Amino acid sequence: MDKNEKYNLLTAQVRSLAAGETNHVGLLANVAAAMKAAFPEAFFWVGFYLVRGEELQLGPFQGPVACMRIAKGRGVCGTAWRENLTLIVPDVEKFAGHIACSSLSRSEIVVPIRHHRSGEVLGVIDIDSTSLQTFDQTDGLKLEAIAKILAETIGESKNNL
Repeated sequence: MDKNEKYNLLTAQVRSLAAGETNHVGLLANVAAAMKAAFPEAFFWVGFYLVRGEELQLGPFQGPVACMRIAKGRGVCGTAWRENLTLIVPDVEKFAGHIACSSLSRSEIVVPIRHHRSGEVLGVIDIDSTSLQTFDQTDGLKLEAIAKILAETIGESKNNL
């Protein structure tokens, strides 16, 4: 099965998990597990960081122990939040200010989860790989679609995250 087919199945699974769900922590935990299971050979760490004031705080994830808090504008996650942009980093060692939660991480993608109406960043999807150049535009587009499903499910209240 190619990458697009895997993402199509994953997106359908996320849509099914999200339908009518009000337990948003549980939803994010299941989505992290589903993403890791869909790409076990590529995704070393999969999880969410959630906006709390001027920092991102660790949310549900799959993988080794992670950084608990990330300041706005710091590292890949904090930069993606500040810029409100998906960031694809082919080699984390070449990203100025990269925060090394694990020395095994070599490439990373971070996708903002934007409020479905205001566009405000509620959190980010963060995925790391132990290989260089794991992520591309396909990953970006497909993960943005998943982020949109999550944002629509979370609804009006970012406090539900």
